[in-house]
Amino acid sequence: MARGVAALGAWLPGLVLLLGLGLASPLAAQPSEREAQARLDALGEELKAVSAQLSTTREARDEASEALREVETALAETHRRLDALQAERRTLGDEIASLEARRDQLAAERTEQLEALSAQLDALYRLGRTPQLKLLLNQDDPARLDRLQTYLNRLARARNARLDALARLDAELADTRRALSQRVERLEAVAEELAARSTTLAEQMSQRATLVARLDERFASEQARLATLAQDRAHAERTLREVQERLARLERPPPSTAIEQTRGELPWPVQGSIASTFHEGAGVHRNGLLIRAAAGTPVKAVHAGRVVFADWMRGFGNLLIVDHGDRVMTLHAHLQHFTAGVGAAVSRGDTLGAVGDSGGQPRPGLYFEVRRGGDPIDPRRWIARQP
Repeated sequence: MARGVAALGAWLPGLVLLLGLGLASPLAAQPSEREAQARLDALGEELKAVSAQLSTTREARDEASEALREVETALAETHRRLDALQAERRTLGDEIASLEARRDQLAAERTEQLEALSAQLDALYRLGRTPQLKLLLNQDDPARLDRLQTYLNRLARARNARLDALARLDAELADTRRALSQRVERLEAVAEELAARSTTLAEQMSQRATLVARLDERFASEQARLATLAQDRAHAERTLREVQERLARLERPPPSTAIEQTRGELPWPVQGSIASTFHEGAGVHRNGLLIRAAAGTPVKAVHAGRVVFADWMRGFGNLLIVDHGDRVMTLHAHLQHFTAGVGAAVSRGDTLGAVGDSGGQPRPGLYFEVRRGGDPIDPRRWIARQP
């Protein structure tokens, strides 16, 4: 207990930064804040190293599981890239609309300046080709001479100002048109890559469907299927225990995020219908909740923490684990793809990935699990009731 309290005290500055609660004193010394951030960054690097070791030391898989891993990992990358391209296309569309509006505004201002300059030149023309000479010759009325000279001076200044404004408008209009052309060109490239990626996605999904059907053919009976599911769960338990042990041996253990104080109040990682509950599901689904939701639905972090694992695992498919400190972890399985990477700090509500059907699932959904001290506990004891 004393050791836990000491560790919590040592990590308190990092905890404030991690949770983003704005509790740090404005009088706090900048070096200590930098130190805390450096410790958190170092922790992120340690977590990446642990995850990399776990990925390279997996136990041998059968040929069918390895093939499924390869195709679903490729699918995840395609989905991730498609999401990034869609986001870039939306951003480019907004930028193009803004540049087009700016171009039209500049063109209208340029037209106004030209019309004003034309009026000034017309007024000057009406004075004759050599108004200054007329002024010199017309010396019988000094007052009129002063008024006319003042008018000519103002007219000259106004004309020069209009010419300067026109030059600035021409330069800005040229820059805007050039930027617009670049955005349009990039948008065309994004559209081409989107089309190519969509074709690749269709091919990969067809390949996966064939592979899953072949995997299902292995089960001559329901008993054989249940035996395979039990093997998957046993493999998952071994891997998850190893994750827990590696985290316990870290030089800089993840700091507390006070998750114990939020029991019964955590938000749902995704809204959907419950397909199986704690100790009701089969195989790897036995220790958590299986939530049905549409493919691609964002999966949210239920509490602040650090991503400690994001990889494909037999039975789970694409699995992402968040460590919340206090020996509490949340698992998110069957993801379509990952949005957060290993070592990343996440806050409540941050997107971790998207709902999918990885792991050979017949339908999309999110498997959600809560572990405390390495042991699975009913997630419904931690998350709020569904609205």
